Amino acid sequence: MTEPVKEFAQRLRATPGKDIWMMGGGGIIASFLEAGELDEFIIHVIPTFIGEGIPLIAPHKMSVELSLLATHRYEDGVVKLHYKVDR
Repeated sequence: MTEPVKEFAQRLRATPGKDIWMMGGGGIIASFLEAGELDEFIIHVIPTFIGEGIPLIAPHKMSVELSLLATHRYEDGVVKLHYKVDR
């Protein structure tokens, strides 16, 4: 990406097609959240504790309110959580 997050996301939203699906590290997710350009989160919880890792969202001084839309439990113990970002 070479343009500001908000402009980039709005340009993508204006393009005909399906939903935009994004994967990335905590920094890029925080940038899109700060710009108000994330609508939903789908988070998979894998039943394994690890001692360290990459944060879902980079440390920022913000709170993000979420509303649970759906859950799904898989046979292997993985749980999918689907949230809407409240604005």
